[in-house]
Amino acid sequence: MNIILIHPGEAEGDRVILRDHRARHIHKILKSKTGDTLRVGLLDGPMGTGLILGLAPGQVELQLDCRTPPPTKAATDLILALPRPIMLKRVLAQATAMGVSQIHLLNANRVEKSFWQSSLLAPEALTAALQQGLEQAVDTRLPTLTLHHRFRPFVEDRLPSLTPEYPLRLLAHPGPEPSPRPTPTTPQRRLLAIGPEGGWVDYEVDCFRQLDFKLFSLGSRILRVDTAVPALLAATRG
Repeated sequence: MNIILIHPGEAEGDRVILRDHRARHIHKILKSKTGDTLRVGLLDGPMGTGLILGLAPGQVELQLDCRTPPPTKAATDLILALPRPIMLKRVLAQATAMGVSQIHLLNANRVEKSFWQSSLLAPEALTAALQQGLEQAVDTRLPTLTLHHRFRPFVEDRLPSLTPEYPLRLLAHPGPEPSPRPTPTTPQRRLLAIGPEGGWVDYEVDCFRQLDFKLFSLGSRILRVDTAVPALLAATRG
């Protein structure tokens, strides 16, 4: 945890009292003392410092001074076929830490139906995973996360309205040879679609290509989703 995030409504003026995992982290990991300053941020707001006014078992009182804007988000946003639940939390945290500002979780042919029943798709569980990424990367702005339970309505009704925002659209799909890294001459917003571990089926590839998505591959090896997401996000940065 590289920044202590303060939720809206927790602070009274410039003071806040923490009694949860953040207090435990300050006590046990940081081993802070009264008078120390910590890096803090207001969720979806500015960052700054928190002066420790008092410590008690399971409790920390801070005085906040938050006036620094959060870092700029990455130019790449993400369409992601819903991964298996055991990977979901880790993948969302990684994407958030890398600065993705919009994440679309999408159904696909090779996504098991049971994945959509996972308790990790509860709003509080998804938010916790995203916040973990913010805490890692020292950011305060949560990405927008949208769930799409049906592939065809997404690509036919929702995706066409999104594509004008993204001059560069990339479809990650295993291929025999690595694709060249995109190197736009001017900064461009990018939309990267990453499928299940088995890849997209032909019908899904055709749907994306009709919307001018370009095939992009790191090679023929099929990677685990929690490996592919950070690797592809890094490879497609301009």
